Amino acid sequence: MSNAVIQKLNELGYTTIPEAFYNKVDEWKSWYQGNVKGFHNYRVRNGESMINCKRYSLGMGKKLCEDWANLLMNEKVQITLEGQKEQEFIDRILTENNFTVKANEMQEMKSALGTVAYIPRVVGQEVSESGEIVPGNASGIVLDYVTIENIYPLAWQNGYISECAFSSVVTRDGHDYLYLQIHRKEDNGEYIIENRIYRYDNEQLADEALANVKGFEHIPPVVHTGSDKRQFVIDRPNIANNFNYLLPTGISVYANAIDALEGADIAYDAYVNEFVMGKKRIMVKPAASKFIDGTPAFDNNDLVYYVMPEDVSDGAVIQPIDMTLNSDKLSVGVQFALNILGSKCGFGTNFYQIDQAVMATATQVVSTHSELAKTRGKHQIILEQALIELCRILLRLGNTAMNAGLDESVEISIDFDDSIFVDKEAEFNKDERMLSDGIMNDWEARMRWFNEDEETAKSALPKMQDMVTEPQQEIE
Repeated sequence: MSNAVIQKLNELGYTTIPEAFYNKVDEWKSWYQGNVKGFHNYRVRNGESMINCKRYSLGMGKKLCEDWANLLMNEKVQITLEGQKEQEFIDRILTENNFTVKANEMQEMKSALGTVAYIPRVVGQEVSESGEIVPGNASGIVLDYVTIENIYPLAWQNGYISECAFSSVVTRDGHDYLYLQIHRKEDNGEYIIENRIYRYDNEQLADEALANVKGFEHIPPVVHTGSDKRQFVIDRPNIANNFNYLLPTGISVYANAIDALEGADIAYDAYVNEFVMGKKRIMVKPAASKFIDGTPAFDNNDLVYYVMPEDVSDGAVIQPIDMTLNSDKLSVGVQFALNILGSKCGFGTNFYQIDQAVMATATQVVSTHSELAKTRGKHQIILEQALIELCRILLRLGNTAMNAGLDESVEISIDFDDSIFVDKEAEFNKDERMLSDGIMNDWEARMRWFNEDEETAKSALPKMQDMVTEPQQEIE
């Protein structure tokens, strides 16, 4: 699909990133799915013929991405806006778009594939024949969540993508269509959004009118946003793209750890096969399988028994074979492979422990996982920028499309979940001492622990007259 989209963009006069990069994304995706062609399913010669083999896998491609998603975007992350009206608006839009669930999912996908995008889209907005937005009549805002497979940067500088195309495949009446949305700047510096649709047959794209496709009849070919700010957000891991440093797209968290992923699965495959091949067997002569008084000597369905092809003169009738397992040595190998993989992907060497059964305090976690804390902080730089920009776009669309009367320059802060790296109890006790010593104001404590702005924190504190426990007696 990427090749067809790139060709179509070239025909329209646009240049995007090379197809070779999307081929690299396909490799990362295969590791995320846990089924890499030629590795997890392979063929070997057993001396007589080629046989098909399946390699056991730990599925670490997905596990790595799940863990990064949980560390970066979980239910404890808070997006706070100073204005109550703005806060309620953002909370409502994000809730309507299942953002709590999808945001974590997109962090997982960006860790796997390198780049994702959030595209706010106004629903039910009237647009004039010339593409000008008619303000105040929209029914809502929808968030589209897109992965790199459908993201085609068109213009960028210093890693910032200013113009971009997004694709999606829809099926209508048994036919596949490619919907192409192009965000680009006009000469006046304002953004327009081009909407195009193509019939997709045999990997070929044929022009189609939007009005002829069900569900796209009311989508205009061009929309003038009236803004010089982009209406999409790009998010990626904070890792330099060493496959092509000139590209603005990110890379998978395990892009440079493919060998380590292979090593972990090879070690685990050897560990599992040690038990498969070391299973206890009992070799029996054909005579032992005879019927005794009409009853079999042993159950033919019991796989522990193996009947020899012919009777031999020497040896016992029943000969047990009990293999010695080397599982202890192999488990050391699996652990060593996981240590290398964790280090290569930013978690540190001690993150994945097979026999870890001791709960650690936050102070111990910081000392043990210092590399993880640093890498997480680095990733949060881009994620924080992306979340704030997304809120700004939603506020702007709320004004232009819904006449919401919002302050687009309101202060926005992102409070990430640092509970596993910060000893909250120790921090609270420290602030409590500072408060009692007069070093910290009570409203500053509320700002810190309740994630409130200064005005809200001060207004929430009890008034002086409310703090008087007994009324003063009148002087006669």
